[in-house]
Formats: sequence, C-alpha cells, structure tokens
Amino acid sequence: MHHETNNRHTRQTIDAFLDVLRVCGIALPPFLTAGPLVDADLPPQALAWMRDFIRLHQRAAPAAASGCVPVAGRDSDLLPPLFTAIMAFQGHEYAWHTPGHAGGNAFLKSPAGRAFYHYFGESLLRSDFSISVGRFGSLLDHSGPMGESERYLARVFGSHRSYHVTSGSSESNRIILAASVARGQIVLVDRNCHKSVKHGIIMANAIPVYLPPSRNRYGMIGPICPEHLAPEAIATGIAQNALAARAADPRPVHAIVTNPTYDGLIYNVALVEELLGRTVDRLHFDEAWFGYARFHPLYAGRFAMHGDPQNHGPAQPTVFAVQSTHKLLTALSQASMIHVRDGRNPVEHARFNESFMMHATTSPLYPIIVSNEVSAAIMDGRDGQALLTDTIAEAVAFRQAMARLHADFAARDQWFFNCWQPDRVRLDGKSVPFAEVPMHDLLERPELWTLDPEAQWHGFTNFPANYVMLDPIKATVTTPGIAANGGMEQTGIPAPLVAAYLNARGIVPEKTANFTLLFLFSVGIAPGQWQTLTDALLAFKKDYDVNAPLARTVPELTRVHAQYAGLGLRDLGESMFRAMAELRLSELMAEAFALLPRPVMTPAVAYEKLVRNEVASRSLSQAAGQAADCVAATGIAPYPPGIPMLMPGESLFPEPGGAPQTAPVLRYLQALEAFDRRFPGFGHETHGVAVAQGIYRILCVQ
Repeated sequence: MHHETNNRHTRQTIDAFLDVLRVCGIALPPFLTAGPLVDADLPPQALAWMRDFIRLHQRAAPAAASGCVPVAGRDSDLLPPLFTAIMAFQGHEYAWHTPGHAGGNAFLKSPAGRAFYHYFGESLLRSDFSISVGRFGSLLDHSGPMGESERYLARVFGSHRSYHVTSGSSESNRIILAASVARGQIVLVDRNCHKSVKHGIIMANAIPVYLPPSRNRYGMIGPICPEHLAPEAIATGIAQNALAARAADPRPVHAIVTNPTYDGLIYNVALVEELLGRTVDRLHFDEAWFGYARFHPLYAGRFAMHGDPQNHGPAQPTVFAVQSTHKLLTALSQASMIHVRDGRNPVEHARFNESFMMHATTSPLYPIIVSNEVSAAIMDGRDGQALLTDTIAEAVAFRQAMARLHADFAARDQWFFNCWQPDRVRLDGKSVPFAEVPMHDLLERPELWTLDPEAQWHGFTNFPANYVMLDPIKATVTTPGIAANGGMEQTGIPAPLVAAYLNARGIVPEKTANFTLLFLFSVGIAPGQWQTLTDALLAFKKDYDVNAPLARTVPELTRVHAQYAGLGLRDLGESMFRAMAELRLSELMAEAFALLPRPVMTPAVAYEKLVRNEVASRSLSQAAGQAADCVAATGIAPYPPGIPMLMPGESLFPEPGGAPQTAPVLRYLQALEAFDRRFPGFGHETHGVAVAQGIYRILCVQ
C-alpha cells in the first residue's frame, strides 16, 4: 500500500484492504510504504496490525524491499519451531559425523553427484542432519526444537500429545498397536482396514475380532452400521469367534475404525465413540486420508480430535488418530502424525515412547519432519479454513458441472458419466437439483452432504440419519453399467477402459473399480484444473460413440498387446462389459465380502508358518481340490480397494471340508483370473496373489 496524503479516502482504502486480509485468513504481516507520513494519522486498526512502516524517502528501494522479508529476521515467529531452528543453522563446515555426504559436499566430487546436487538443491542436502547435531533435539526423546514441534502439532490438531512419524501411516498404525495391545489380547478391527493394521496385529500376536462394514451396488465400502458397534453385538462376535472365545480375557482392549472410508464416507465420530466406548477403553481412528478435517467447519464432529481437547477427560475413552499428512495436505511422502487424547486406561507418554522407539528410525530425514510441521502451519487458523474452502469449492464446481452434463445428455437420451452424489437435496424445505444448489450452501451446510438412510442414490442401508457424511473433496465418477437394483444393465462402459484412456492423456485417477473412478481434490489443486478432466471425459464419450481406433485413443495398449490391433474403443468396451457380466464379477465380489471368513489360527501363527516355510504355493484349482482346510498364509486383498477378503490364518472355505462351489472368495478370485487372461493390460492387482503366465497362485498353510 502506498499512502502519500492524509485523507479520508486513503484511510478507507487501508481499512478495506485489512478487512480483505482478515476474511481471507491471510497471515502475512502487512507493511506500509509511505512518504513523510505522520503515524497518528493512520486508521487505528492499521496501527494495531502493521508490522512496520517503510518510509521511501529514508531508504532506497532495494533496501526497503529487503525489510519486507519476514522469514529472514524478526518475523520468524511466523514459522514453526523446528523449521525456524533449521533455517538458522549454519553448520556442516566442520562436520565429523553422518550423513557421509556432509551437507552435500560429497556429491560435488563426481558428475552424477553434481547432477543430483543441482537437481535437488543445496538447502535440502544441507538440512539432512545427523541426530548428533543436538541443537535440534531428538525425534526419539522429543526434546529441544523437535519436542517443541510436536507440542506445536498438538495445539494445531487438538490433541493432548502428537508425534512426528517418518515412515507413513503404516508405521503409525504399528506403533499404536504395539503400545496398546499385548499377546493374546482381543482387538476389534474394522474389516475395512489398511494392511498395516494386519501387520500390527501379527507383531502384537493379538486376536482380531472383525467389525463388518457395509457395501453398495458399486462395491464401495460403507460404514460399520451402529448395530455392530453395540456391546451386545460385540459380545456375540467374540463368542462366535473360535479364537477369541478361547482368550484368557474376553474383553477387547483396543478398537480400530477407518475414517473416512476410501470412497469418502465419514462417520459421526461422537456416536462411534459413545457406542464403542461402552465396550473398549482405547479407540484408534485410522484417518490417513483425513488430516484436513479439523480446519473446516463442514467436518465438525466427524474426526477423532474433534472439539476442545480440554473437554476430553478420564471418563472418556483414550483416543488415537493416525494421519498421513502427505496424502491430501502438503507434507512430503512418508510424513505422518499420531495424535493422542488421554482418557480411560491411557498409554502415557513414557510407555508409548517405548513402542515409538521400537519402530522409528534413529536416522530420520529432517525435511520430512519439517514438511509435517509446515503442513500444520499452513492449515493453522483462518489460513487453513480459507485454503480448504477454495479446495471444496473446486470439488463442488466439478460435481455440479458433471451433474449438469449428465442431465443435459440424459435429456437427449444419451449416456454420460455421473458423479456419485445425490441427484437432489432438501434445501430449506424444498427439493432442489444438486446442480442448482448455491455454492455457499454446499460449502457451509454439512447436512447437504449427509446420507439420508431412505435415499436410493447411495445404495447403503441400516444406518441412522446424520451417521454418515459424503466428503465433497473425494469425487467418485460413475460409468454406465450398474442398475439401481444392483444388477448389471444390458450395456455399460467398464471404468478400467476409461482410466486407460485418461492415463494416455496424463490424467491419473486415485482409484479405479469396475464402474467407478475416484478423483481427489487436495489442497494443491489448481483453480479450474477440473475442467481438463471434464474435457477428457467429453472426449472419451465422443471417441467411444464413434468407435475411434484404439491405436489412436490408447496407443500404448495396442503397441504392447497385439490382440487389440484393429479394434475400436467401443469394440473393446463392449467386449469387456460382456465378460464382466458373464463372469459375474460384481455379484461374486459382493458374495466374497458378504460374510466374515472362518478363522483357523491367529494372523501371528499363520505368519510364523510362513517364516518357517510351512506353507505351499497353490493355484486356485489346486486349492479348490485340496481335501483339507485351505488356510491363507498371507492376507489376500484385491486392489482396489485393498480391503482384505482373507486375513492370514483364515480359511477359503466357510465350513470345514466345504466344497469349492461354496467358497465365495475362491470363486471371485477364479473370475478375476479368467478376466485377466482375456484382457491383458487390464489385470487386477491382488495383494497376496502371485501371477505366473496368467495363473493365480496363493500361499496356503501346510
């Protein structure tokens, strides 16, 4: 701002500009450039907020500009503590400790090293410190600036304690389980869990009792219905689990819930706490994809660290939250956080830190930790809310554009993609088409995103009102092919073909299922970036309708797989759809996940069998012909969505000695195997399944 004369207009301009900064949540310190100005003539709010006055008649322009760089001097309070300490450090000249590259100097001694040095930059390499540099404190004892940084995280994220983790939320989950669960104890586990939870259970030698989530016609994973969280249902599940029923202590010590689901369905966490808290003292929310929730009122009450941490006391369960700050916030890959609110039966810091040290590295990469801290700084206060508002607005704009396009094509009796969202919402007592809802309402009113249990569009049942909310920034695009009753339509377009088309144009979905594609709107999304996606989807429709050659539309596919040469886009789409219907992929998937498998041994015992090589690799046909029980030695989880069909120690057969035709998991894997052989280039990724020459093989306990 430049203020040359003392007049009412200038004062109003300054007042208006400061109001804009407040509304937008911008935390930058304002500087005022001025001529011979009397400070007392400034508006009072400007005097209160201005960081400094730069008098142009007293300083040359370059010197004046240098005074506006806040991070260089007195305004370092804008930065979080560890980052501030690292920026102020000027070491490495006399470093006689690790890492061996000595602040990057070693890279300058070879051509390859110089290329590495110049590509990644001096600052990154100079901030790769040894833990011997004690001025930063320690990740393992949480001292010095490192400890200050974790206390900073706790304030920003609303916990009693927070911890930096440098190997992702996989490590965070294992740390919590190792600190909370001992050998032979029972853990309640959301079946919709990440594989790191399985690993933690194996390492703890615990007994898992699974909480079954719901599924809809698209195969999307929904919530665990409240009836399964009630004490009576949990007691029944423990009694019916042959392993848990033999446990020395029938009371579960820990419960894990994934929030939100992969497809963006968010729990009413307060209700989950109330229900599960009747049975178990420690609740663990895997919020790897939900680190931003605290920073926007749209998500109020729907994340683990909700509300004021001072109101969480010993009468409530102890609550853990795991967040991957690199997924949808701004941290570097591998960055994660653990947040803790102590309540009943807490794992106090000293005991928890033993598990932390067991899993954490003694040689952390400081830039990962600082990126975690800066990720918190970016989201703190009004800045974070403003950033998230912009992000949600971009997602809403995309969703409404897709709704309008779908309606326009439907009016002309043509197909187009749609977004998985309500067609209409109740707004002030009226039913309004989703595309016509004012943007500000969708940004401010969470009830517009809450799943109505009576609505048909989402396909889930048996949950109360206000229990589940759809996260607007996780946009699922649906392709034609699935009917409202859950069956397959007469025609359809497989989503994997759409994904291949988009990939050829540099557009990569987060997840692709049979008839859905998931797109994530992170805080790094560019304004209007979604228009490129809608343009590509419109281009797909045009090319599909005219059966454009695959050699032009998905050239890599025809280059690698000669069998597709000469085919058009619609030719392949129709062939894939017919195969999906013939093989009953959607139906068999639903059957495979409908019932919890039968546990024969704990995951830890199955893993011990694996280590001792007391396992055998079997094809699916060999497994089907096995006379004895076929018990999985490893977890089997189709991607997407990566949710286990079988955990280690569970049988493929629902009943001992059951016939293969009664084994839904086996039949679904056989259908995937058959589809993969027919359509190379579209093979399914299934963890726990090895594929050799088109044959699926699994490891079974001998």
